[in-house]
Amino acid sequence: MSQRDIAEQIKSLYDVDISPELVTKISEKIMPEVTAWQNRPLEPVYPFIFMDAIHYKVKEDHRYVTKAAYVVLGITMDGQKDILGVWIGEHESSKFWLNVLNDLKSRGVLDVYLFCTDGLCGMPQAIEAVYPKARLQRCIVHQIRSSTKYVSYKDIRQVVADLKKIYTAVTEDEAIQQLKNFAEKWCSQYPSCVKSWEENWDVLSTFFEYPMEIRKIIYTTNIIEGLNRQFRQMTKNKPSFTNDDSLRRMLYLASQRIVKHWHARCQNWDLILSQLEIMFADRSVT
Repeated sequence: MSQRDIAEQIKSLYDVDISPELVTKISEKIMPEVTAWQNRPLEPVYPFIFMDAIHYKVKEDHRYVTKAAYVVLGITMDGQKDILGVWIGEHESSKFWLNVLNDLKSRGVLDVYLFCTDGLCGMPQAIEAVYPKARLQRCIVHQIRSSTKYVSYKDIRQVVADLKKIYTAVTEDEAIQQLKNFAEKWCSQYPSCVKSWEENWDVLSTFFEYPMEIRKIIYTTNIIEGLNRQFRQMTKNKPSFTNDDSLRRMLYLASQRIVKHWHARCQNWDLILSQLEIMFADRSVT
């Protein structure tokens, strides 16, 4: 609700007149709680961390500009989801992501097995600098969308079907062969699509190193996109924000409501954990 909506609701419920400015002053009281949440200590190890952005209109220098709220979601060693933080208004770059990852490290995150993103600019360099042992998996779903952006409508269904043969392959060797078949078939018509898969193969193929149960979790960022859909649902009546803090408050309050319903662990987590313990036996944190 906007400040004016709240003022009108208070008037309707209690017949008390308060100004929108007073509503703003009251809501600002929550900022220390928001800051404490953003700086709270975290777990020492996260097997998987997902990163994605959600965009909002925010007032800056007397005009509204589009800003990104970068959301970081982690899966704990217990298989539980947790929102690790939200960073607003920065431009994507290796320097920005370096600050985010250093922030996570200063809050106690000593190791991350795998980062899952949608191809965020500067991310590989930042991960290499802060968590050099961590791997990176680019979201397959985002890759399909971006690489087929200029594919003709009459061909899109067949192109997507041929791409599916690549990322559903049982082994990486089989996937590479399917990629070669895809290139031979479509390179003349859609060279940029083929080039996108070939040039990004290193970060698209990481999930082939993992068992099937883990692949289902990490091959796409759907887990965090689901979170962002809930953010959008809760903020749909708020088309713009007066400043960054206003947006931070909204996302913090929304996140607190969302995580109350996160009780279940990731599916087959006992099996996944036993596999992770074997795969990363040399990554114990003391």
